[in-house]
Amino acid sequence: MAKKVLVVDDEKLIVKGIRFSLEQDGMDVDCAYDGQEAIDLATNNKYDIILLDVMLPIHDGFEVCQHIREFSDVPIIMLTAKGDDMDKILGLEYGADDYITKPFNILEVKARIKAIIRRSASKEQPEVQKTYSYNGLSIDLDSRRGYINDEEVNLTAKEFDLLELLMLHPNKVYSREELLNTVWGYDYPGDVRTVDVHIRRLREKIEDTPSNPKYIHTKWGVGYYFQK
Repeated sequence: MAKKVLVVDDEKLIVKGIRFSLEQDGMDVDCAYDGQEAIDLATNNKYDIILLDVMLPIHDGFEVCQHIREFSDVPIIMLTAKGDDMDKILGLEYGADDYITKPFNILEVKARIKAIIRRSASKEQPEVQKTYSYNGLSIDLDSRRGYINDEEVNLTAKEFDLLELLMLHPNKVYSREELLNTVWGYDYPGDVRTVDVHIRRLREKIEDTPSNPKYIHTKWGVGYYFQK
């Protein structure tokens, strides 16, 4: 089945170029040119991935990303014309999974999309055990959902990947570099701050007191681990 992609950018020539290139690879592409149109399409359709520009009319990319995260964990790649690191980290804070800085090479865009799709497909392999639970926290590997005391926690794709890896290997300390390479892939151009941002967001969602966590702990100078 063809992968369905939503491309959001107010520069129509950019959208046209991306759409043409992705369709050449057999993908099904929808396009939006402002933030509200993007929200409407994401609400009414199921996408495998969204390419989302930061600078948009009506609602900017960060607002769109934040809104989509209220109901979906679809992978989101932010497109930004700025090289400022704060823009990139802010995108991750709002729930984005990756970012690409303009001007970009369309081959890079396609490589990132395919890498995310490959990692998503690998999650579909059968597991002997489908659910893991500990001390009120549980994850369902089939539905890729997390729960605290049977109440669902809205996790992004990368947050779930991190929690799954740490929870399935309790008490194993992973360095930030190991987490970056395992969850984001060796070809990911970002740095270890990406891991810190996602761990902080994950703690805010699953911990009663994020500053004094009971699940995901920090091994100072080394990395992170799930305490069991």
